[in-house]
Amino acid sequence: MSPALHTPRPAPPAEPGAGRGDAVVSVAAQRAEEPLYAHRIKVYPKSVSGRFRQIKWALLGLFLAIYYLVPWLRWDRGPGAPDQAVLIDLPGRRAYFLWIEIWPQEVYYLTGLLVLAALALFLATSLLGRVWCGYACPQTVWTDLYMLVERLVEGDRNARMRLDKMPWSVAKLARKAAKHAIWLGIALATGGAWILYFVDAPRTIGPILQGAADPGIYFFIGLFTVTTYLLAGWAREQVCTYMCPWPRFQSAMLDEHSVIVTYQAWRGEPRGKHKQGTGWEGRGDCIDCTQCVAVCPTGIDIRDGQQLECIGCGLCVDACDGVMDKVGRPPRLITWDTLANQEAKAAGRTQPIRWLRPRILIYLVMIGLVGAVMVAALAMRPTVELSILRDRSPLWIPLADGGLRNAYTIKILNKTWNRQDYRLAIEGLPAARLAVSGADDEQLVVSAQPDAVATYRVFVTVPAGATLPESTPITLAATHLASGEVARHGSVFLAPRP
Repeated sequence: MSPALHTPRPAPPAEPGAGRGDAVVSVAAQRAEEPLYAHRIKVYPKSVSGRFRQIKWALLGLFLAIYYLVPWLRWDRGPGAPDQAVLIDLPGRRAYFLWIEIWPQEVYYLTGLLVLAALALFLATSLLGRVWCGYACPQTVWTDLYMLVERLVEGDRNARMRLDKMPWSVAKLARKAAKHAIWLGIALATGGAWILYFVDAPRTIGPILQGAADPGIYFFIGLFTVTTYLLAGWAREQVCTYMCPWPRFQSAMLDEHSVIVTYQAWRGEPRGKHKQGTGWEGRGDCIDCTQCVAVCPTGIDIRDGQQLECIGCGLCVDACDGVMDKVGRPPRLITWDTLANQEAKAAGRTQPIRWLRPRILIYLVMIGLVGAVMVAALAMRPTVELSILRDRSPLWIPLADGGLRNAYTIKILNKTWNRQDYRLAIEGLPAARLAVSGADDEQLVVSAQPDAVATYRVFVTVPAGATLPESTPITLAATHLASGEVARHGSVFLAPRP
């Protein structure tokens, strides 16, 4: 069931002598009988060949290959490190992308990627309309794949329509069962491949196939299998029309200079059937064959102008070009063009496409700035980080010799894949002495294992006779012995009120 817009039928004329109240009651009763929801009108897209269909097939194969094969790519990070090129290791709290390792506290890199993706989508939409929706959106890619299976099993548009109208028989049941079995197989492979981005693929695929994997893995494989099967097999264009928010946003990205799929009404109207051998005087090139509607994956008529349901795939361009070739008319009655250029052509002139416009420049500048910040942050990211947690109970410890001590827990984060040594020091409290539990009091050298967090308990002691305020800012520093890189973290030294 899909929500649909209904135009109320006009109320019948009131009988002579009927009052206003009777008319209002009649209209209200009539509207009450109308359904709030309408049954979905199933769309049967027809197969088509042409330039844009070939581009869609090529991109479909590319995107599916990337999705299914990336978890199997290897990347050598050294001994003890995972060698999967792209891995989101939830138990280990890491994300690996080739040579880049992202720690939980570096989630801002993910934020930067999302910002870049949003800006790139805004830029693509401003330039070429809903080109993302028509060629690269996962919903479009998997729906295209499912429709290909449907055509191979049940036939093209007319054959599928006849099959659905036929009464149930062994042949019909066999075709339907075969189609849905292949759909479920694709959905299962899709869900299984998604899980492999979060676990080591070679070591996990065996237990998955043998039924020995963790129950959580099977739960998420089942979840993604069901969603893929329902969205690509059953919902299809309903996802683009009712579930996806992007069609509601795209109008803010478009202007009269955006290149979109459009019907050249100035050339095609008035439309009408055309018989072979008759002239074209006094009429447009459109022969009202509705082939553009038949191939549309969302079932709209592009000749009605820009519509929310149009995903900008360009298949109607291929269909119309084939018809124009048969009737001997120039191609591209339906074409990629700007609204400004269409208005100019209708007036007998042409207008060049303005690729560089203020909003395009703004998007380019923002993409450049965010990208530069992310590159700089990655290039300057430290290999060591230091954090400090001061003991809260007790706030200070008086010593027998009259001195005063504060205790701290420090954590040294080693982001390299080798064991590293660090020398600790205290800054901001010249008279204080630093000691590390279990370490050499003279050298103050501690170590951290590869790609791990080392935890130590340290003591800061002030000798007797020192006059201190209640709170003194201090800084602990960890110096990497091999490279000299220093990590610092601030805290406070507390003392009794003077």
